[in-house]
Amino acid sequence: MAFDSQVWDGTDLILRVRVQPRASRDEWLGLEENRFRVRITAPPVEGRANAHLRAFLAELFDVAKSQVCLLAGETGRDKRWRIIAPRRLPPGVTRL
Repeated sequence: MAFDSQVWDGTDLILRVRVQPRASRDEWLGLEENRFRVRITAPPVEGRANAHLRAFLAELFDVAKSQVCLLAGETGRDKRWRIIAPRRLPPGVTRL
């Protein structure tokens, strides 16, 4: 099954994200090559980048951190995240 940059599963949103750790600032860059690009300041050490990205996505989608779940890509730059019932959508994300 091909996976799009975003898929709605009921009220939940599943996103493909490519993350760039150790950036100068946290930043949502939008859609590129069928995935959303995000820069975060945290280093990719001992799960810190994933924890930081979870908090960043929670703020971006206006949900609690517990509503942001990593589905795949724990150690890589390409990840899949589930956002449970997002209340706000950043640029490039559309509600279907």
